[in-house]
Amino acid sequence: MRKSVKSMLSPLGKAVALACSLAMCVSLAACSSSSSDSKSSSDSSDKKGQIAGVTAKGKLGEKPTISFNTPMTVSDGSYVVLQKGDGDVIEEGDRVCAQGIALNVKDGTELMDTWTKNTPDCSLKVDSKTLSSIYYNQIKGAKINTTIGFGVNAQDSSGYSYILAMTFVSKSKDLKKATGEEVKDVPANLPKVTRAKNGKPSIDMNGQGSVDSLISQTLIKGNGAKLTDKNTVVVKYTGWLTDGKQFDSSWDRDSTIDADLFSDSSGQHQVIEGWQKGLVGQTVGSQVLLVIPPDQAYGDKEQGSIPANSTLVFVIDILAAY
Repeated sequence: MRKSVKSMLSPLGKAVALACSLAMCVSLAACSSSSSDSKSSSDSSDKKGQIAGVTAKGKLGEKPTISFNTPMTVSDGSYVVLQKGDGDVIEEGDRVCAQGIALNVKDGTELMDTWTKNTPDCSLKVDSKTLSSIYYNQIKGAKINTTIGFGVNAQDSSGYSYILAMTFVSKSKDLKKATGEEVKDVPANLPKVTRAKNGKPSIDMNGQGSVDSLISQTLIKGNGAKLTDKNTVVVKYTGWLTDGKQFDSSWDRDSTIDADLFSDSSGQHQVIEGWQKGLVGQTVGSQVLLVIPPDQAYGDKEQGSIPANSTLVFVIDILAAY
């Protein structure tokens, strides 16, 4: 469970302009665009939003050389297709990995680049509910190895207006539920988990009481990538108190969360310690039972409907990682 929700609505500050993830850049630009954006916008209005005078050279799927006359201005929601790809078509629900360059339109300098260290951003999910129509309409239907430049006109004190040139290098689908091999030797004294056809878990606490140390038990062993403390994981989960009272479930919201397993610049984790320690080393596709002692959860502080000094029980499906 996350300690707090990362906001995509904060102003685009200088630090973000210099080092934002590609998806964060797009989301921030989308938030600063008009909220009246609609996917029903006409082709003519889309054409008005196209950026003129920007070109790209280079081999498809490799870092392009972007050229434009400086200084220039861009508007939020503006775009230009710089290179048409030759790969698979990007569809609704795809998780897209993108390489990118952010270029200051005042002088053409690079503000951010993922190509040099080969650190593609795979946090971008093609979802009509979360992406502004301009970005959604351009990304959905594009082919892998396409490069699109998006204009971001900073409205805050950072002073950075830029073109974010994103090259879509691969795509995948997140799992819908844990998928793998059922673990047979689960200790008999642990809570008993059953699942609906859609994967939603139910639990019998089986006499589970408070614990002093973390229990992390794999219930389904997925065959995907092994999680490290550098990953962000995409999960569905349900959480209970040891008396069987459910206090939260992403299944009830038909949603997932993206949870960082790494610490931020201040050394703090986005998720409670029990999640971080209990999920690192697990694999994508797995379902994991966590029984978390209070000192690795919320300690002596009440958290919503969770009383102080509570042992927490979670069943977590690991659907993707990046």
